[in-house]
Amino acid sequence: MSKILAVTNQKGGVGKTTTGINLAASLARAERKVLLIDLDPQGNATVGSGVDKDGQEYSIYDVLIGGCDVTSAILPTDSGYDLVPANPDLAGAQVELIDEIGRELRLRKALEPIHGRYDYVLIDCPPSLNLLTVNALVAADAVMIPMQCEYFALEGLSALVDTVRKVREALNPKLRIEGLLRTMFDGRNTLSNEVSEQLQKHFGDKVYNTIIPRNVRLAEAPSYGKAVIHYDAASKGAQAYQALAGEIIRREEAA
Repeated sequence: MSKILAVTNQKGGVGKTTTGINLAASLARAERKVLLIDLDPQGNATVGSGVDKDGQEYSIYDVLIGGCDVTSAILPTDSGYDLVPANPDLAGAQVELIDEIGRELRLRKALEPIHGRYDYVLIDCPPSLNLLTVNALVAADAVMIPMQCEYFALEGLSALVDTVRKVREALNPKLRIEGLLRTMFDGRNTLSNEVSEQLQKHFGDKVYNTIIPRNVRLAEAPSYGKAVIHYDAASKGAQAYQALAGEIIRREEAA
C-alpha cells in the first residue's frame, strides 16, 4: 500500500513546498516510487518540478471536480518522481465544491485507483486551512509539518495539531502526525536553538533527527525547475534532504 503524507503548515514561508519537491526527489533517488501532488493553487511545486503549470491538459483541479481520473493527470518529472500538477484554476475548486455532499472526501476517493502503485504519495498543501487542506488531511495516512524554529511558529503549531485532532475524530480516524521537520535552521541563532529544544521536549521522537539548514542552493534550485540533488548534489541542502529520506525509510522499515 502507498504511504500518503500531507506536507502541511498553516503558516506560509516555512519550506513546505521545498520539502515536498526535495523529499520526493530524494526518495526517488533511494529507488522508491513517489508521487507528488501539488494541492496549492499557486502551483509552486509544479513549477519547481520543471513543469509548465499552465500548459497541461489536466491538473489536480480536474481530478477534484471529476473532470478526469487521477491517472490521466500524472506526469513524469526529470527528478525521478511523478507529479499531479496544479495551477490557479484550483482556487475555483473550493467554490465549485462548496455545496457538494462529501466534498472533504474528493481527494481520498480520487486516489483509490493508484493505491499500491507508489511507495510514497506526498501532498503539498496550501498555506492555510481550507477545503483543499482538509481534503489532504482526509486522504492522508499521516502529516509532516515543516516549520521554522521561531516564536510564532509554536503558536501556529498548536492550531495545526488541533486541526489534525478534529479531522481524525470526524473524518479520518487513522490520521496521525508523522513528524515535525525543522527547516531553514540557523544553529548560530539562540532563539532557533531554544525553540528546537522545546519541540523535542514536547514532541519527543515525533521531531525528525534531520534538520534542514538555511542554504542558498535550496533557494536557487526551484528557479531552474530542479530538485536540489539535481542542481547541486554536494550542497548542504541536498545532503539534508537525502538524510531525511533515509530517516523516513528507516522509520517505515522499523514500524
